[in-house]
Amino acid sequence: QVQLVESGGGLVQPGGSLRLSCAASGATFRLYVMGWYRQAPGKQRELVATITAGGSTNYDDSVKGRFTISRDNAKNTVYLQMNSLKPEDTAVYYCKITRAIYVYWGQGTQVTVSS
Repeated sequence: QVQLVESGGGLVQPGGSLRLSCAASGATFRLYVMGWYRQAPGKQRELVATITAGGSTNYDDSVKGRFTISRDNAKNTVYLQMNSLKPEDTAVYYCKITRAIYVYWGQGTQVTVSS
């Protein structure tokens, strides 16, 4: 059974940084596309960043230049380094892995950016 466990969320002041981690188990992690998504109160869940099995990355325009997605296949973990955080980055952040018809989500971790 595939499980994804996110960690690293919390409260940070504007301009600060956080690093989210998503640890996967129960899958051949290196074959999956990994992604981070977020959902703010009253809004739909949206893509933040993805990284393919080959390491190609894609970012939403709102986070380009501030966030960096990376993966460590040996540790079955994907990371999201978030710098220069803004109040509008406040949301629950979810990890998602995808391979063909198989899609798995983590439980989410709260990120709050506030002074």
